[in-house]
Amino acid sequence: MRQAGRYLPEFRESRAGKDFFETCRSPEACCELTLQPLRRFPFDAAIIFSDILVVPQALGMDVQMVPGKGPTFPEPLKEPEDLLRLRTTVDVSAELGYVFKAITLTRHKLEGKVPLIGFTGAPWTLMTYMIEGGGSNTMSKAKRWLYRHPEASHRLLVQLTDVIVEYLLGQVAAGAQALQVFESHAGCLGPAQFNEFALPYLRTIARKVKEKLKEAGLDDVPMIVFAKDGHYALEDLSQSQYEVVGLDWTIDPQAARKRAGGRVSLQGNLDPCALYAPKEKIGEMVKMMLEGFGTQRYIANLGHGLYPDMDPEHVGAFVEAVHSHSRQLCQLK
Repeated sequence: MRQAGRYLPEFRESRAGKDFFETCRSPEACCELTLQPLRRFPFDAAIIFSDILVVPQALGMDVQMVPGKGPTFPEPLKEPEDLLRLRTTVDVSAELGYVFKAITLTRHKLEGKVPLIGFTGAPWTLMTYMIEGGGSNTMSKAKRWLYRHPEASHRLLVQLTDVIVEYLLGQVAAGAQALQVFESHAGCLGPAQFNEFALPYLRTIARKVKEKLKEAGLDDVPMIVFAKDGHYALEDLSQSQYEVVGLDWTIDPQAARKRAGGRVSLQGNLDPCALYAPKEKIGEMVKMMLEGFGTQRYIANLGHGLYPDMDPEHVGAFVEAVHSHSRQLCQLK
């Protein structure tokens, strides 16, 4: 379960008065923030505390987390010549070694209780932030590049892909036991644009990570791809060398199972806002979700992240409902 921990009072206490990205660069702080949710809830895995925007930082861009506004790029990419500002060669170990140290430290602290998941943002999603300068409802500035500067767009996406592959390899070498790629902004693309500017790079990441892990003599790890609002691409994503496809709440579980064709495991997909409901209702919705997906090749999860104002007790009700209804469904088999 994606559990950034920001809904927990202890998370807010740990983060009080501290710069967000300074926290990301502290292996000890990231380890602590990763472990906090596990002390409260019987999650089946942990996901390292970090942020997808450490990759643009590694490329030389300034990224700030502005209170009340979110991630902000003071000098976003505006025209293709701005690509010259990016580092042409990135020493991933030097620039992102703090993430690798956090993963290794957290693996030791977990003592094998649950697996640890590493992650990255996908190239298109990172590109949107680098051009928009922060969050956006329309992604119109980034999409303008796709229509007006397709060659420059591909150059940037290739550059991001190369860094992401090395970043994920470093995470596995540091101890990550699974990897998730977040294509959070898939929904602002239509099928044609997704097939040109997103899907090829997602496939390249999966293929190259698996090839390079084998070359390095490292064990293969499961890879998860989550393309929010990208249900139009489910068939393609299911044939992209990822073991798991994450789903948001806008697709019916049985329809998703049919369209995936048994090629991958599925993860998802309860609407996060369902956790605002009474605990009994949460249990009913979880039961319906599990019955829809079935018990095989399935990871129960929310369809996106948790929000800061969510009640931790309702998160606990979700986790308990998943475990209890899963046991009941397995006994019926």
